[in-house]
Amino acid sequence: MALTLLAIESSCDETAAAVMQGNRILSNCIATQNVHSAFGGVVPELASRAHQQNIVPVVREALENAGVSLLDLNGIAFTSGPGLMGSLLVGVSFAKGLAMGLGIPLVEVDHMQAHVLAHRIGQHADGTESTAAEFPFLCLTVSGGHTQLVWAEAWNRLTVLGQTRDDAAGEALDKVAKLIGLPYPGGPHIDRLAEHGNPHVFVLPKTKMPGLDFSFSGLKTAVLNLVVKSRALDPQFPGDQTADLCASVQATVVEALVNRLREAIEQTGAVRIALAGGVSANRALRNAVVHLEKEMGVRAFLPRMEYCTDNAAMVAAVGMAALEAGVSASFRTSAKPGRQLR
Repeated sequence: MALTLLAIESSCDETAAAVMQGNRILSNCIATQNVHSAFGGVVPELASRAHQQNIVPVVREALENAGVSLLDLNGIAFTSGPGLMGSLLVGVSFAKGLAMGLGIPLVEVDHMQAHVLAHRIGQHADGTESTAAEFPFLCLTVSGGHTQLVWAEAWNRLTVLGQTRDDAAGEALDKVAKLIGLPYPGGPHIDRLAEHGNPHVFVLPKTKMPGLDFSFSGLKTAVLNLVVKSRALDPQFPGDQTADLCASVQATVVEALVNRLREAIEQTGAVRIALAGGVSANRALRNAVVHLEKEMGVRAFLPRMEYCTDNAAMVAAVGMAALEAGVSASFRTSAKPGRQLR
C-alpha cells in the first residue's frame, strides 16, 4: 500500500501544508501573509506570528481536502532551511510535536532541494497528470532569496554548479520595483508592465562573473543611479516611461539567466533542463527557456504555477522520496536558517 505523508512549509511568508500518497499530491494548501505589503518587504517577526496563527487551520484544511486523518499518516516532512529563523521554527516545532505524538517518522527537507524536486511530481491535487523530469537534469532555480544552477542526479544528489555572488534575481527585481514606486512584491508588477514596454529604451549593465555564477547588485545600483539623475530633471520619473524601464530591467535579468543556463547546458551536456522558484512564474523567462529548448534541442520542464512560489507539495516530493528510502530525521533536529545546497 502506498505511503501517506503530510508536508509543512514555513520558510518565509507562506504557511503551507500538503498531503501526498505514493506519487500523487492529494492536497496542497497555502495561507499567504498580506501584512508585509505595507512595509515593502517581509518583516520576520510579523511572519512568524502569522505562521503561528495559520499553521493549524492550514494543516486541518490539507487533511480534510485529501480525505485522510492523522492516523492515516506514515510520516511528516517539514522545511528545515534555508529561511527565516522564526518562521522555520513554527513549522519545525509543529512537525516534531505531531510526529512524536503519532509515533511516525520525521523527515527534514532542504527548501531549495524541494523547489528542484517539484519537477518530480507527476500527479497533482486537481487530478491532472504531467510528465515528471527524469534524472539527471539541470535546474535553474530563481527566487527572491536564491539564484542557482543545480545538477540533479537523484533526489538526494544535487550539486550547485553556480549561484549569485550578491543579490538574487528576484531580490533585484523587487528592489528595482520599490525604487520606482511599485507595490511589494514587485517582480509580478514588473512582469505585467514589461509586456507593454520597449526593452531597448534603457541600456543597463550586464555583469560577467567567473564560471557559472551570477551577479545582480550592479543592475540594482545602475537603476538607482538612473532614477536619482533622472528625477533631478523630472521629479515624476519614470512616469510614462515606467513600462519601458520595467521591460529593460526584466530583459537584462532574463538575458543573464538564460545565457548562464546555455553555458551550463554546453558544459554538462544536459538533455533535460528545468526552471524552479518564484521567478519561474515570470512570462519572459518562461518564454526564453522555451526558445532555448528549441535552439539547443533539449527537453524543458516548466513548473506549474502553484509550484513556482513556496508551497508544501514540493516539500512532500522530497519527503516522500526520503520516506520510501527509509531516511528520517532525529527529533533533536531544529531549524537551519543558513542551510545551503552544495
